[in-house]
Amino acid sequence: MSGEPLQVWLVDDDASIRWVLERALRNGGMTPRVFEAAEPALVALHSESPDVLMTDIQMSGQSGLQLLERMRVAHPGLPVIVMTAHSDFENAMAAYKGGAFEYLPKPFDIDQAMALVKRAARLHPAPQAERGSEATQDVPRIPELLGRAPAMQQVFRAIGRLARSSVTVLITGESGTGKELVARALHNHSPRAGQPFVALDTSAVPGELLESELFGHEKGAFTGATAQRRGRFEQADGGTLFLDEIGDMSLPLQTRLLRVLAEGEFYRVGGQTPLRVDVRVIAATHQNLAERVKRGQFREDLYHRLNVIHIELPPLRARAEDVSELLDHYLARAAHELAVEPKKLSSQARAKLLAYAWPGNIRELVNVCRRLSVLAPGHEIRPEDLPRELDSAQAAEHGGGEEWVVALAKWADREALEGRQSLLGQAQPQLERVLIRAALKRTQGRRHEAAKLLGWGRNTLTRKLKELGIHDSGGEAPIEAL
Repeated sequence: MSGEPLQVWLVDDDASIRWVLERALRNGGMTPRVFEAAEPALVALHSESPDVLMTDIQMSGQSGLQLLERMRVAHPGLPVIVMTAHSDFENAMAAYKGGAFEYLPKPFDIDQAMALVKRAARLHPAPQAERGSEATQDVPRIPELLGRAPAMQQVFRAIGRLARSSVTVLITGESGTGKELVARALHNHSPRAGQPFVALDTSAVPGELLESELFGHEKGAFTGATAQRRGRFEQADGGTLFLDEIGDMSLPLQTRLLRVLAEGEFYRVGGQTPLRVDVRVIAATHQNLAERVKRGQFREDLYHRLNVIHIELPPLRARAEDVSELLDHYLARAAHELAVEPKKLSSQARAKLLAYAWPGNIRELVNVCRRLSVLAPGHEIRPEDLPRELDSAQAAEHGGGEEWVVALAKWADREALEGRQSLLGQAQPQLERVLIRAALKRTQGRRHEAAKLLGWGRNTLTRKLKELGIHDSGGEAPIEAL
């Protein structure tokens, strides 16, 4: 492949996608070949093979996943990049389980896609025949892991990449973001899927009882220990132990946990015989463990033991595009659980819920759906049926619930989660344009009065108009669309 342009095959039934990607590949110095469906690509593969194959999932005829399965048998070493506009958890997991090199949700950044193609060709994974049987297995359904937001797609990718691993994982994120759901997904898509998944919220167990809860105890070890008890580590032997709110654990217990992770053995409380276990630990916390390490509240060596792989869950306010789907899903689920008639949101009620910041994240959304399923009087949920605290919380958090503050907060969260830089540099010019336009409109283009309204001097306003390319004329301020 050295010195030769990369041969990239593209399979997609969308002509516009084929056109854009074909042009980008050529501009990137690669040689593309496009196919409208999977069948002609499979025929061509009998006589030649590309360096990288890109395929959509949902197409007329054979799907991209079917093509991926055929590729695994005929060309097991060929890296395949799977693209889809239906970027849900099941598609992501099916792609990774089928052996895809990467999963690329649409719409995607063209430069990112081109860099991914080059990386796929460079790494070009070796054949792994043992995955063949796994590709045909059904992917367990975990409908609660919904999300088209870019931050959730990163979570799906992480779960997919860890599908054949039992490595220790640390999950962080605000309370209520669904950390246990992700832990269960990691377990269900791991080699330990047929073994126990044991969950323990360490903050819900009194400190003096947590040691026994984790490691078990012998009969007579302490007052009330009338029988031998197996702890959570023994219960999870061969499987996965999920330790939620690990940041609240006391330092002495952290030391015992570190020994289990390092040596794979422990003693029951009051026991004399060491017990060995094979347990994958997934830990979670809403706290900043790195900061707790600096303050001496969490062992640094334990932190590094737990933080082998780090998955950060976004808050719901940074997943605005997912809220509507989550509301529909949990309303339907609540109706089923509570044996009541399913209810639908009116457009006005949906708009209010979409504008809400959801400080309690997914947990709060689930509880609101249950409450509405029981208390809303009609088949359709109206704004007056919504809990009153939603309005008061929104007002308290955003100074009266101004929509622009809510929108700005969501934008800032989303940009930060995606790793964008210079947020103020992006937002400030747009904010100044909006305010200047409003001031000039209010003062009918009189700059002196507009400057006063903005709290600036006239020279400052003149300079800003020039910097931002704003031209006011005829008493109005025609400004380019933002």
